[in-house]
Amino acid sequence: MTDVKRTASGALLLDGNVLRDRIVADVARDVADLSSIPCLATVLIGDDGPSQVYVRNKHRQAQLAGMTSRNETLPASATQQDAEQLLGNLASDPSVSGILVQQPVPAHLDGEKLLALIPVDKDVDGLTTASMGRLMRGIDSLVPCTPLGVLRLLQHYGATTAGKRAVVVGRSHLVGLPLSVLLSRKGIDATVTLAHSRTTDLVQVCREADILISATGQAHSIGRDHVKPGAWVIDVGISRGETGIVGDVDFDAVQSVAGAITPMPGGTGPMTVACLIENTLSAWRRQH
Repeated sequence: MTDVKRTASGALLLDGNVLRDRIVADVARDVADLSSIPCLATVLIGDDGPSQVYVRNKHRQAQLAGMTSRNETLPASATQQDAEQLLGNLASDPSVSGILVQQPVPAHLDGEKLLALIPVDKDVDGLTTASMGRLMRGIDSLVPCTPLGVLRLLQHYGATTAGKRAVVVGRSHLVGLPLSVLLSRKGIDATVTLAHSRTTDLVQVCREADILISATGQAHSIGRDHVKPGAWVIDVGISRGETGIVGDVDFDAVQSVAGAITPMPGGTGPMTVACLIENTLSAWRRQH
């Protein structure tokens, strides 16, 4: 591993930008040998500013990977029928390899019904009921991008997972639940505790972790007292404060005790996009 960086206190810095660039470059080499070019289609409903930024970044990385991309947009006033018709068209279009509905969708829309229209082999976000069910059953599937990105970080930087205690804080269906299943899979073999806002003595539970992952969106809710010396600390939560983007983890306090830690930004966010690109290639292969 040539991309080793360390914090001021000597903790291994889990740089997601460096690994994202490596994954996207690897995908680009594979795409160059394909019989046709994979296409990523995103659906953005409404005018949410952060969502627009995220979508632009996804398309930029798709293009760097040699893929084509389509950004389908609908106004915030779009009806359920409008959105369902658009998704139906993308689902039946053989030139589209992967479909992603940017979250969140406007509150008046039924997001679950929209996700249900995405064919399992085009579900590059891995969030449909079919994809989540396959993950739970251990059947080959397109894995949700953020959990997969966390796993890729751990693997790339040399974390030992077999037999280790992993604590995931946050039980959302986007990150916490699928990540808990992924880490406990055979071959990864972590012993996983899924903690949340009702967990008794959360600090003590977290201090038992060899690998501590927080995905709650509660700014700086994980401090030095939560971390066992030498633990690997992965920050998935994102909050926007007056000083910009911050994570769940108080980086300055925790990096002095952690063995390895992700920055925020620049840690799990880039890896989510990298795994979306990786999933789009996998989706193309499933369809061909």
